[in-house]
Amino acid sequence: MKKIEKKIDSIFKTIQTMNGQSSDIKTRKIEQNDNRIGIVFLESVSSDDKISDFLIRSIMTLAKNKKITSKELFTILYNHLFNSTIKEVTTYDDLFFHLASGFTAVFVEDEEKAIVVETRTTLDRGVQESTTDVSILGPKDSFTENPVINLGLIRKRIKDPNLYFEEMKIGRRTKSKVTLAYIQDIASETRVKKLKNRLNEIDIDGILDSGNLRSFLNQQPSSFPKIISTERPDLVCGQLLEGKIAILVENTPFVLIFPTVFVDFLHSPGDYYQKSFNVNFSRFLRLFGFLITLLVPAAYIAIMTYNPEMVPDKLFISIAIQREGVPFPTAFEVLMLGMTFELLRECDLRMPSKMGNAISVVGGLVLGEAAVNAGIVSPFAVIIVAITSISGLLFSDIDMINALRWWRLIFMLFAAVSGMIGVVVASILLITHLASIETLGVPYLTPLAPFLLEEQKDAIFIEKNKNMKHRPSYLTKKNRRRLNFKEGNHEKKA
Repeated sequence: MKKIEKKIDSIFKTIQTMNGQSSDIKTRKIEQNDNRIGIVFLESVSSDDKISDFLIRSIMTLAKNKKITSKELFTILYNHLFNSTIKEVTTYDDLFFHLASGFTAVFVEDEEKAIVVETRTTLDRGVQESTTDVSILGPKDSFTENPVINLGLIRKRIKDPNLYFEEMKIGRRTKSKVTLAYIQDIASETRVKKLKNRLNEIDIDGILDSGNLRSFLNQQPSSFPKIISTERPDLVCGQLLEGKIAILVENTPFVLIFPTVFVDFLHSPGDYYQKSFNVNFSRFLRLFGFLITLLVPAAYIAIMTYNPEMVPDKLFISIAIQREGVPFPTAFEVLMLGMTFELLRECDLRMPSKMGNAISVVGGLVLGEAAVNAGIVSPFAVIIVAITSISGLLFSDIDMINALRWWRLIFMLFAAVSGMIGVVVASILLITHLASIETLGVPYLTPLAPFLLEEQKDAIFIEKNKNMKHRPSYLTKKNRRRLNFKEGNHEKKA
């Protein structure tokens, strides 16, 4: 462990080097008579009021004596700075742990140690539970519009000097503060550099939200999301520890995460707080829902229009009897019901929560029953569309839900034109499209295609945490081992 140096300029330089010039590191020099004092703190987890009103004023008062040595001044500061928590540290590792915990470091020229004083801020002020990424298990806090608080929510979880925050300004008029967050000794340097270059190439009047960056960072056209947008600090920190990169934009609580692959959207932040067999059942439902929402309406159209031999005769006759008197073709019937559901969903999203819920529930029940009684649609078609639409909502990411909506329509059109052959062709087109997508050089279907056996521990299904000892190889090639776990004798006996 590296020892703290004597000279304040050298100390400041070492701290900035160790932390990659992170934007939340603040330094200050105080020269009082013949004494030279340095102060370092992390803006994201420290209170400006405590530092300026208490700490700096106290130092100015205690250091006013001209005739004391650096050793005497250090002793005076250590003994007379009034604080509930004050410590002495001699190494940079110990120093940074305290800085990340909300302490401010005080250095005296020619002394190879530092005083750390507790000045942490209250990060919970203004922090509320996420409204888009609902947490059943796990932390309840979420990002806010305040960039300093957002950095602090990450810092308080990852107290690592290798956690870098690189700040830049985007927008000729708004000059919005955009911060790149990554762990230097885990994240791929090539991807970090590539992402920085893309951000630096953006020349626009203004960036008002992290969503404005998506079109600039998504270089391949696709309806499928290639970026995770989240309000949850625990999800961001977990992804950073995997080797991913986060982008924070001021005045928005949504943080972007790169690179993202398809299986990431089958995961939920709460998966890592539950038992693996419960999580695997939930992930199976999400995957099953993905297949249902794409294939079931298309298969229904194909069977009723072209391929009745694919279902038992009794089932087909039962459905045909229900459709007797319906004036519309099957494809139009399903499409009309699907559009009605989408209208109700849009109303639910735009209206106030209580009113929106009432509209979606009452509207769905009343319209569905009225349409069946009027003979406009068949009861079986209502069931098909309801199951399909509910299955598409198993994903929490709104962009994935919208992508499935478009591809469901494509599957239905192909089925209406050529039956089950059309469904097969649409499936091939979908797989080909997904296989062609890359995010920062990572194939979108990784680790399924190319198939990586060692990465299947947390792909579609998940193993126990103690079995996931390495970070994904497609995200990072360095520092891959994240767990050293050996079962104790008591576990073996059990």
